[in-house]
Amino acid sequence: MSQQTNTKKSGGIGRILSINGVGIFLVLLAMCIALTIAVGNKFLSASNIISVVRQFSFYGILAIGMCMVIITGGIDISVGSVFALSGVIACMGITKWGIPVWISVLMGLAAGALMGYINGACITWLKLPAMIATLGMQSIARGVAYTVTGGYPIGSLPDNFKFIGLGTIFGIPTPIILMVLLAALAIFFLNMTVVGRRIYAIGGNEEGARISGVNVNRIKRLVYALCGLTAAISGIAMAARLGVGQSTAGQGYEMDAIAATVIGGASLSGGSGSIIGAIIGAAIMGVLRNGLVLLDVSAYWQQTVIGIVIIAAVALDNLRHVQHK
Repeated sequence: MSQQTNTKKSGGIGRILSINGVGIFLVLLAMCIALTIAVGNKFLSASNIISVVRQFSFYGILAIGMCMVIITGGIDISVGSVFALSGVIACMGITKWGIPVWISVLMGLAAGALMGYINGACITWLKLPAMIATLGMQSIARGVAYTVTGGYPIGSLPDNFKFIGLGTIFGIPTPIILMVLLAALAIFFLNMTVVGRRIYAIGGNEEGARISGVNVNRIKRLVYALCGLTAAISGIAMAARLGVGQSTAGQGYEMDAIAATVIGGASLSGGSGSIIGAIIGAAIMGVLRNGLVLLDVSAYWQQTVIGIVIIAAVALDNLRHVQHK
């Protein structure tokens, strides 16, 4: 009887700990209700809601690429630096090199995808651990960003470039539209294509996928390139929003992207995760930051709370893993 009771309890705990989809959305809803009670109309005002969604859309876009990497069982801690480098290259192209806006944006996107592809190449060809390869790229990308700018911000950007980060379409800020479109594309890619299903297969059992004929190395390089591309999109959108390209941009954003993905139900050991969960995880991070500001929590303590959330997210992932064994 005792064993049966423990089994039932374990199953119940397992279901609670398997937070994704509806479960993680309920967590977000509970946070919103708590903030509404605590600060009232300050949180529920239309301007504040739009501001929150616009703000988390930048690391929501990062989380889309990070989610695909984590599903394969990898990690990419270079996205914050790639975020900065891509924005800098786009801005330099426009203001320093006299290149048309759309070509400059393409250059920034290409730089991000290339950095991601190099990460994948180091992992698959040089057999480096993902943490080491992307840690090296983190320093390389940030160093190149500092080198090309001399450490100075790149401003005087035209309005048609700023529209990417500051504009609205039918009253909806463009970064939010970008996040939604990219999320929809990623959901289709992961769930409706052969390559997408193979990404899950690699994370679930890499050797089994290889034996089944999946070109594991090629798909890994593709996934890291896509992660670099989403970092570039987010970085360019942020530069457009601020009206300046900065080599210091995106610092710490890799942790936000990882935390959002894990909070959203992805497993750091690979094989599971969803784009919707990652976006909701990013929303939780955004609401948390906004709530701390509205509650007049010190900026120093805000960093402490975010750190606790990141540790809790990884601990939750480990607990989910134990329950599933």
